[in-house]
Amino acid sequence: MKKRIDIQQLEPKAFNCMFALEEYLQNSGLSKRYLSLIKIRASQINACAFCLNMHTLDAIKAGETTQRIFLLNAWKETELFTEEEKAVLALTEEVTFIHQNGLSDETYKLMEKFFDGNQIAQIIMAVVAINAWNRIIISTKKIVK
Repeated sequence: MKKRIDIQQLEPKAFNCMFALEEYLQNSGLSKRYLSLIKIRASQINACAFCLNMHTLDAIKAGETTQRIFLLNAWKETELFTEEEKAVLALTEEVTFIHQNGLSDETYKLMEKFFDGNQIAQIIMAVVAINAWNRIIISTKKIVK
């Protein structure tokens, strides 16, 4: 595989902005469990092996069960996830597939049932961030070694 550009090396200011967003999200008060579910599910959809490897390992270290990770791509078909987590996962999928139907009113209303406006904003930003990371990693062909 031909080596591609290293954005972190070539455009460190841009890369540092991405890291600043990650730092903000880590300190936002948003549940680490929600952050893990968002990162893993979006990375599954985007087929980003590098991010899947990183975020599943991080989730396991943080106490997430392997069973829930194994079944995450079938979250609608299991009772392993809470209703709040299912709302987060629905939003994650709809924002990741934004080109299909956008974020539905149904999912947004479901989010309002569990989260306030600031929390919804943080969750949307978390989804946007991992989608951006997936696109950076995939387009530069960073691989798991």
